[in-house]
Amino acid sequence: MNGNEFTGGSAVFLVLALFILLCIWLGVRIVPQSEKHVVERFGRLRAVLGPGINFIIPFLDRVRHKISVLERQLPTHKQDAITADNVLVTVDTSVFYRITEPEKTVYRIRDVDAAIATTVAGIVRAEIGTMDLDHVQSNRSSLIAKIRDALAQVVDDWGIEVTRVEILDVNLDEATRSAMLQQLNAERARRAQVTEAEGKKRAVELSADAELYAAEQVAKARRITADAEAYATGVVAQAIKENGIEAAQYQVALKQVEALSAVAAGQGSQTVIVPASALEAFGDAFKLLKGRG
Repeated sequence: MNGNEFTGGSAVFLVLALFILLCIWLGVRIVPQSEKHVVERFGRLRAVLGPGINFIIPFLDRVRHKISVLERQLPTHKQDAITADNVLVTVDTSVFYRITEPEKTVYRIRDVDAAIATTVAGIVRAEIGTMDLDHVQSNRSSLIAKIRDALAQVVDDWGIEVTRVEILDVNLDEATRSAMLQQLNAERARRAQVTEAEGKKRAVELSADAELYAAEQVAKARRITADAEAYATGVVAQAIKENGIEAAQYQVALKQVEALSAVAAGQGSQTVIVPASALEAFGDAFKLLKGRG
């Protein structure tokens, strides 16, 4: 009988130990840093467990959802839109988000990715519909900011934070692309013609400037020569004024003597025929030179 009591007591102790271990197993929850766990009690939201060790009531509380809080990227999504100037474009978008409040995401939206993609498509069509094609192409950053702000207001009720929105590409239909290419080629040809015309105009201007500069230099040289001649004339006039007519006769006689000396020093025959008037001029010059001496 003692053996049976010992055996029964051991079984009860074993069962109790197993129950305690089971309670510990069910009541202690270790949540990774990258996750949040949603706990329900009898089908209703009880708590949201954060990273680390958490305790729940065994058999009453149950972890129903394990939600990753890491940043997620939606697959690249394409949607058509019409600009304000009636051009059909296809926009490729990509959205990055993360779940910040799992209790909202779990109980308010079924398919998060599909809901965000649909919302983005609607926002893109609405925003592009207010912009011309040129504005869409040249102001992507402004368009991205508008899409991100509008999307953030919508997904806030779902416990989601939009971290980044990207417009990967804006594609045009073939007809519009061909027309834009022709317009671009025409614009390039126009710019080339304008550049060539400006080059020719500049060449003419430079040539005219060079001719004007040459004329100015010739005029300056002539003015300098005239100034020198005027100065020499002034010097002679001043000498005549100070010394009388004898100074002028002296200068003339000196020039005649120099001329006769040059003739006499010439090569060839040693016989020099001098006119009578020249001899008289020579005599006058000699007298003047002798008198000044």
